[in-house]
Amino acid sequence: MSIFKSHIAQIGAYTPPLEGRDPHDHLLLDFNERTLPVCPSVKQALIDFIQDDRLQCYPSYGNITTKIARYCNVDAAQVMITNGSDQGIDLIIRSACSEGEEAIIPGPSFAMYQQVAKVENLKIIEPSYSVDQGFPKQTVLDAISDKTRLIVMANPNNPTGTGVAREDILEIAAAAPKAAILVDECYFEYTQETVADVVEQYPNLLITRTFSKTWGLPSVRLGYVISNSGNIRALLNVRGPYDVNQLAVVAIDAALSNPGYTELYVKEVMEVSKPMFEDFLNRKGIDYWPSVANFIWTFPNNPDEIEKHLRAHHILVRPKADESGRVGLRINLGNEAQTEFLIRTLSLIL
Repeated sequence: MSIFKSHIAQIGAYTPPLEGRDPHDHLLLDFNERTLPVCPSVKQALIDFIQDDRLQCYPSYGNITTKIARYCNVDAAQVMITNGSDQGIDLIIRSACSEGEEAIIPGPSFAMYQQVAKVENLKIIEPSYSVDQGFPKQTVLDAISDKTRLIVMANPNNPTGTGVAREDILEIAAAAPKAAILVDECYFEYTQETVADVVEQYPNLLITRTFSKTWGLPSVRLGYVISNSGNIRALLNVRGPYDVNQLAVVAIDAALSNPGYTELYVKEVMEVSKPMFEDFLNRKGIDYWPSVANFIWTFPNNPDEIEKHLRAHHILVRPKADESGRVGLRINLGNEAQTEFLIRTLSLIL
């Protein structure tokens, strides 16, 4: 007999394929990560902190929240740091929802949304993205009921790369005032699309972001929530006082002091690598979802063979099936040289 809630054992763990990923041996295009090392000043800041013999002390976060808020052009009272954006997602859903209530989570999308919703034993309604229509706004609006306590909108969505129009987000937020509207802006730096400027006007709006993807720091785990100050105060009652690693704060402090390395990388990915790869896919007649992000969900005729071919040439991509079961390859883009290598390698088999 389990000591846990009866439904927990039925959920299944979220287990991404992490084994065998070696950045020294592979070009990692499978987890939508930054493909280049972090700025030297970030590494030096971590070394300096360790050498300063402070590892035995509890974390002290200083003014990191203020620095993040300044970067986001919001007030510090509208920001809460978290252990990766995953913790932000978890805290929002746990704090807003009760067992048996409804969550609208358009799919396919990031597995953590459903993972946490299932832990809370929510009824999940999953409108479908489509290649032609993109985000299913009307289906989401039609699904709203008096039991709706959560609506998730990833902007852009993963794995499809689909953007959500600002006016659509705000229309849905207005239509469901009693629901938590979770807007995941994990890839904000690639799109520059946000609703952070209106969190006070929409008290049910909560935004999650991370330093994992664009900033190249997923291993240290630092994300943040942007919402109105009342929501942040409430969420701080749930988050632990030491949930965020001190090394993460040191790294992000150094990163924010030198944002140029991130800005230049984003510019190369979005203005050089992505158009180059899209042109290649078009010339080869390979189907793919239109994407506003740094990754593209492709659907070649022989995805298994291509994935094995890429792996044999030390390139990792992410196989993912759509609703119909058709397997595609989600491929994130690196810099120009890495994308040229990807195209040369694919050309050997296509």
